[in-house]
Amino acid sequence: MIYHEFADQLITLRNADLAFREKLVKSGQLGEGYHAEMAKIHKHNAEALDEIMEAIGYPSIDKVGQEASAAAWLIIQHAIGHPQFMKKCAVLLKAAVTEHKADPKNLAYLKDRIAVFEGKPQLFGTQFDWDANGELSPNVYDDLSKVNERRKILSLNTLEEQTKVIRQQAKDENQAPPPDYLKRKAEIEKWKKSVGWI
Repeated sequence: MIYHEFADQLITLRNADLAFREKLVKSGQLGEGYHAEMAKIHKHNAEALDEIMEAIGYPSIDKVGQEASAAAWLIIQHAIGHPQFMKKCAVLLKAAVTEHKADPKNLAYLKDRIAVFEGKPQLFGTQFDWDANGELSPNVYDDLSKVNERRKILSLNTLEEQTKVIRQQAKDENQAPPPDYLKRKAEIEKWKKSVGWI
């Protein structure tokens, strides 16, 4: 059964998120910390999705269709200021993947994102950040050959190939490394503590 009203709502929420991101890209502000307006959008979207999940459970493909299920995942992936919500969603998404009702790639990305915020190695190498050399590089991962094996199982390209893709995307969006790498790292750690990741 497709819940069309919830599907439409999820797509609308996702579109608001992506539209504001595009605005930040065009103004050159995307890499300048966690924009306050973006944080508000992410909070609003997470709360709306939480209400939807109270009504129908995880918005899997069989409940809201492919596009809206992908939109729900994006909302979860962007709810970075809400650790408990993201972890709750990871449990629900894992169950949906086990039942073949959600994309396993989405679970890989979400598990990696949670691991990175908790200061743990990622398993699939999906999360990137600026390094000390001013390059976008994968966040800490456990072992390159194992990461690439896991990526292959999910039909993802190698981590080396993905690194090239990510760096090209950053160039296309005119993203620039932070002017003060160490200051940015300290700000991220402070933020992670403030919202409860660490």
